[in-house]
Amino acid sequence: MKPFIYFFVALSLIYGCASTQTNKKLTGNNTATTANDTVRIANDSLEYEILIIEPGFNTFLVSIARPEGYYTQNYLENKNRFLVTEYNQRVNQPFTFDPNLYPQQINYDNNVDYGYEVNYKLYNYFVFFSRQYNQRFSVPTRI
Repeated sequence: MKPFIYFFVALSLIYGCASTQTNKKLTGNNTATTANDTVRIANDSLEYEILIIEPGFNTFLVSIARPEGYYTQNYLENKNRFLVTEYNQRVNQPFTFDPNLYPQQINYDNNVDYGYEVNYKLYNYFVFFSRQYNQRFSVPTRI
């Protein structure tokens, strides 16, 4: 009876190690997907960089979002001004809003001209965010 128990323990140990290796392979594939979903916007003259690491955002930007040029820069700046303010307020209320959805504030200065690309992608991130996580902002973000 003892050899059977030792054999069973050894077999379950081997099986447990093998299942861990399979999970590592799956995690590696998710890393590649996340790298493809990273959107980077940078401007060295203004010394800013925006990294949006959100699975599915790149696909949303290419397939669902309105094309660049659809909105004016002034329109996007006005929307972003209110959306960033409300987002940052939610960051400061971790007991009311999920801190995993609102991890850190967005540093958006209303007096800086970030250009069309930044405002376009930031606005569309808010649209994506509100759809993906069923979050409603006081400023409509529907396309």
